[in-house]
Amino acid sequence: MDAKLTLKLDKLVIDKAKEYASSHQRSLSRLIESYLKSLVDKEYNRVDNDIEISPFVKSMQTGVKLPADFDYKQEYGDYLAEKYK
Repeated sequence: MDAKLTLKLDKLVIDKAKEYASSHQRSLSRLIESYLKSLVDKEYNRVDNDIEISPFVKSMQTGVKLPADFDYKQEYGDYLAEKYK
């Protein structure tokens, strides 16, 4: 269930946050929601070996799932070969 939240922030911070959100093709609301969720949800903050992932890094998640045997070096090599053909 969505609810409204009113925040008072420095205008410069808001402007820069809007630019950041836009450049990452996300809404500012979604960006803030992701950040707040990472603060309050301890399971969301942890991986199997208890290394904490910063909220900034989490905000860059794309939701893309790659197979365990994905060879990024091969894929990148194929991409470059095609690009510079």
